[in-house]
Amino acid sequence: MRYLPLALIPVVYAQQHAFETKQQEPWTTKYGTQTDLSYTGPLSYSHLPYTRCLDDPSTTFDIAVLGMPFDTATSHRPGARFGPYAIRSGSRRQFAADGYALNWMTNPYARAEVIDCGDVPVSPYDNALAIDQMETAYTTLLARPVNGSATTRTAKLARDGVEHPRILTLGGDHTIVLPILRSLHQVYGPISVIHFDAHIDTWPSLGGVTEQSRVTHGTFFTLAFEEGLMSNTSIHAGIRNKLQGPELIEHDEEVGFELIMADDIDDIGTDEIVKHIRQRIGNSPVYLSFDIDTIDPGQAPATGTPEPAGWTGRETKRILRGLAGLNFVGADIVEVAPAYDNAGDITGILAAGLADDFLALFVTDEPPKRQVRRKRTLTDEL
Repeated sequence: MRYLPLALIPVVYAQQHAFETKQQEPWTTKYGTQTDLSYTGPLSYSHLPYTRCLDDPSTTFDIAVLGMPFDTATSHRPGARFGPYAIRSGSRRQFAADGYALNWMTNPYARAEVIDCGDVPVSPYDNALAIDQMETAYTTLLARPVNGSATTRTAKLARDGVEHPRILTLGGDHTIVLPILRSLHQVYGPISVIHFDAHIDTWPSLGGVTEQSRVTHGTFFTLAFEEGLMSNTSIHAGIRNKLQGPELIEHDEEVGFELIMADDIDDIGTDEIVKHIRQRIGNSPVYLSFDIDTIDPGQAPATGTPEPAGWTGRETKRILRGLAGLNFVGADIVEVAPAYDNAGDITGILAAGLADDFLALFVTDEPPKRQVRRKRTLTDEL
């Protein structure tokens, strides 16, 4: 007869007791697993697993959701540091298991390992430090091995021929794109940018009291151009801001952008806008940067520099679906400032829905071809 060593008896008993307790507990017996409802549980994007990825290199993923709560380079109303919180809160009704989108005809969460990596703890006091923190964080996650749940997409674009994860960034003011492009350039070289915005954000960086004062949410594309981070095949969409004069559009073209005005949607429609963007970008690695002020402030009031007469959420989402199949290496949604939202939190909810579209863009090979079934009529029967 064999006996357990005395030292192991407490361990075995504890495990057996825990098993028996779990089997006998009333909640588990009657109702099963404790699940989160749309309005309960820890706050993460779409109730995804939440990991402080910068601290945990063992966690693998194909797509990371990463917050950058930075807003100290704004020119008008601050508050976008609370954007990551507002977008996550706006995503509470979204669940990975219920993520099948009728318009996309797919569930992006079922086609890749997507996790919420939390927020970069950026300095609210020192912009130069904050910019470096964001670049370092992005570079760290971009170098992680992919989970392998998604099909290979970025290896053919990367200089090292290796598959890299994609990052969906929640801003934050638009300045965050400068450190992101610096990180992406290390992996992919010059990047094309699809820039949804009411403003061109290519204002000349003329300097100021300090070198850091050149870096703002309206000059970052000019700085990225000066550093050679972008290709000359980038494009704006939804522009409607006022300028000092036409010479700024000439400068914008030098930086590498073409221009789609907000009013163009009335003249050529969404399909032609999609066609123009796709022709401009081609097969280059492309980064999608989306300022929430693209949307008319009647639907998205919570932003720092609202401009009237913008696109609707429905129009914009239709354009986004038409961009599926381009070589997206990353995306962001920025300038959500929830202090200016209404009681229904409509801006945060819309931003979360747009972010879901970005996830779909990461995992789909072509625009969805939805089949519309025509109802049979009496004439058909005759």
